[in-house]
Amino acid sequence: MAQLDRITVNPNVCLGQPTIRGMRITVGFILKLLASNLSVQEVLAAYPELEDEDIRQVLNYAAWTVSDKIVGIPSA
Repeated sequence: MAQLDRITVNPNVCLGQPTIRGMRITVGFILKLLASNLSVQEVLAAYPELEDEDIRQVLNYAAWTVSDKIVGIPSA
């Protein structure tokens, strides 16, 4: 797996969900912002404590996480 040194998991922070650098900003929350059509720059402007590398690692983490899962998608 690529280096993900900014993604942290601590059972005492956000109920053990993966967060960014131990802050109370979860990987899932950032993914939801991006999925709701906010740009990376808009997310960074809304959360100035985040950095470009944080977003890159969130996306990388998500890609690695789902790459091992098989999800049935109904055929058209």
